[in-house]
Amino acid sequence: MASALAVLVVLAGSYGGYRLLSKQSCAGGIALSVAAAPDIAPAIEKTLDSWTGTRPRLDGRCVSVDLAATEPADVAAAIAGAHKSTLGGVGQASGKARVPDVWIADSSLWLQRLRSAGSGWVPSETTSLATSPIFWAMPESAAKTVGWPDRKQTWPDLYPKITSDISLRPGIVEPLRDSAGLTGLLTLAAVAGQRGGDQAQQATVRALRSLATGRSALRDDLLARFPRSTDIASVSSSLSVAPLSEQSVISFNGRQPPVPLAALYVEPAAPALDYPYVTLPGISDDKLEAARAVLDALGGDRYRRNLAAAGLRPADGVAGGGLALPRGAPATLPKPAAGPDPAVVDQLLSTWSAVTSPGRILAAIDISGSMLTPVPSANNATRAQVTIEAARRGLALFDDSWAVGLWEFSTQLEGNNDYRQLVPIGTLADQRQDVISKLGGIRPKPNGETGLYDTTLAAYTAVQNGWDPGRVNSVVIMTDGKNEDGRGLSLDQLVDELKKAADPGRPVQVIAIGIGNEVSEAELRRITDAAGGGTFIAPDPSKVGDIFLKAIALRTSVHR
Repeated sequence: MASALAVLVVLAGSYGGYRLLSKQSCAGGIALSVAAAPDIAPAIEKTLDSWTGTRPRLDGRCVSVDLAATEPADVAAAIAGAHKSTLGGVGQASGKARVPDVWIADSSLWLQRLRSAGSGWVPSETTSLATSPIFWAMPESAAKTVGWPDRKQTWPDLYPKITSDISLRPGIVEPLRDSAGLTGLLTLAAVAGQRGGDQAQQATVRALRSLATGRSALRDDLLARFPRSTDIASVSSSLSVAPLSEQSVISFNGRQPPVPLAALYVEPAAPALDYPYVTLPGISDDKLEAARAVLDALGGDRYRRNLAAAGLRPADGVAGGGLALPRGAPATLPKPAAGPDPAVVDQLLSTWSAVTSPGRILAAIDISGSMLTPVPSANNATRAQVTIEAARRGLALFDDSWAVGLWEFSTQLEGNNDYRQLVPIGTLADQRQDVISKLGGIRPKPNGETGLYDTTLAAYTAVQNGWDPGRVNSVVIMTDGKNEDGRGLSLDQLVDELKKAADPGRPVQVIAIGIGNEVSEAELRRITDAAGGGTFIAPDPSKVGDIFLKAIALRTSVHR
């Protein structure tokens, strides 16, 4: 309840706190709405207060600025919502959320995620207004056990402590909604991924699970879990390490806690928060000109002092006077490295969703004859083989709390039934090896056709009948074709039956994964739109593993 109330307070403050910065009556003037990340909003407000006090005008019209301190996740949700979509793990925007004229997020990662979700949603040209490096924050008493502040920290030393040392309690702010959390996750996953192959996946999953045990929905919640007393019992039972921005550490230490936080700067360093200034598409020419004028105003010595007062560095990364750097933090940051590959970010967030959001899934795998087709990009393994391998690797991400069932389908597999149950839905704690064994034994039916419609309805009904309120309930259909069973349901009949069966109190999501270039995407979308869910197509079947992860991540947008 406390966490829910905290979220409500954040949302209420985000969109209920617009402030008119102009000190004049500006009837008929240009009013520019600006949403800024809460970290940088105070510096923006102080600077623009001075600027609007000069009564700026464009073509004789006065300019005013409506500034809101807004969580970047809420703006991202509003932008996605304006395009009738959602951003994975962020969900839908609140009823009061709106898209501003200018957005100052805390990280370009938000823009990258939106560009991956939809072309043209946000521009590619941005200007950085500030920077804040990402540290691994530890209570000073814990940091001394790893050699701080005398010894330079390296990943070979720190990684095993974060992922395996039972004396440390790692945590993270939900990376689907927090840039510092996502950046820390990317860094740790990159270190884990250096092993290659299955070992890399296992190391990555272990790293993600170690952080997931201590994750918090909000940054303030996570900070409150650091020690509040020097008492040994308090220190040993509190959070020990988490990725946080320099600004967060400065702000925390500025409140003079009994146990200050040390900032471990580990090389190679994670990308810093860069606070991009973005003019969003679709605004009028006069607002576009006003946005340029506001950007010009956010510079100079006064602005740098305002940034320092907010715990931030200017965009060049050089710590200015008045910035209370954490002990051991570099005065100058290295030149920023190129941002992470969007595909890497998407895959990591999908993996995080699979690891941290236990579900109840019935997977139905197509074994029609076409699944014997070789895949040249996978060394001529068959479509069935690459699909089974994708499912096997996905299964390795799920912990024992997941409930999983397995079906195969073609036509007339058991009497007139197009589907056959291989493993009933049950927890992996009880049947992981059975699922792995049955998955490995799947073989396509050489002359079998695709009984897609009857299988989908039967799977939907099976999941709904055993619906679990504590999990995300889903059907995953993996197929390389379209329905070929003329004896069963038609597409219109299937859609009608799914709509009739839909129960808002017991939601079941249908996720369709199309394999190869012979699937009918329109057909699959009609099915998933009727049931609620999503359709994912892998024209190159060798990429079905990545598609599988994206599909699993979609489950987090379903209300349980």
